[in-house]
Amino acid sequence: METLTDKILTETIRQRPADSYKGTYGRITLIGGNRNFGGAILMASAAAVYAGAGLVTTITDASNQGSLHARLPEAMFADITDFAQTQSLIKGTDVVVIGPGLGTDNQAQAVLANVFSAVMPEQTLVIDGSAITLVAQDHLSLPQAHLIFTPHQMEWQRLSGIAIADQTAVANRAAVDQLHATVVVKSHRTEIYTADQTYVNPLGTPAQATGGMGDTLAGMIGGFVAQFHPTDPAVCAAVYSHSAIAEELAQTQYVVLPSQIAAALPTFMKQHEAK
Repeated sequence: METLTDKILTETIRQRPADSYKGTYGRITLIGGNRNFGGAILMASAAAVYAGAGLVTTITDASNQGSLHARLPEAMFADITDFAQTQSLIKGTDVVVIGPGLGTDNQAQAVLANVFSAVMPEQTLVIDGSAITLVAQDHLSLPQAHLIFTPHQMEWQRLSGIAIADQTAVANRAAVDQLHATVVVKSHRTEIYTADQTYVNPLGTPAQATGGMGDTLAGMIGGFVAQFHPTDPAVCAAVYSHSAIAEELAQTQYVVLPSQIAAALPTFMKQHEAK
């Protein structure tokens, strides 16, 4: 298992070329946020925007449209109940993030099935939160795509069948290999399982123990993967950045809010870009 260091940042975050435009930095579509959990998809979307993704579209419940436009005017909106529009939008994107605030009811099941049917092999699909629970409980067949799962330990237990107490690196690796995906197992010391390597994030603080932290990380991972290549270092850099920013904020704060991490991203990334 390899321990991440800040070297992953300068290896991943590149200086922007003068002749670039918004399409250079990836198109990302985020899907989730039912009427009760709109904040989750708003936080994920903000993280993707502040991470530098070029074009961000948020597909969510119509009740969240006003909040999205008020809090994040950079993101485009689409209605989560319009399955045809969802399919059309997914076709034009590089990265899809599904799950933050999605819920697990019948509508959520239908939304997830619709997204899975639309995703194409060359795209990256980040599966987070409620979507992981639905995949596990409904034994869903996964689409052909570059898959990234971002479970916390209980979600990983549901998906892998490995009890939290038994989630060792060896057991996790065996389960990951069956999924043919990258898996970010979120915990006190988050572990990242790629196709051929396992990484541990040495950073993190109990000040991060608040709702929305995982939603923000999912959006960051989507934003990093949309613009930085290869994918594996981009995932690792997003995870490391998430905790590094939190540790800096926790020096003067009792609790760190997920929205603060997103807001700090542009400055943090500028400080750590490759020269």
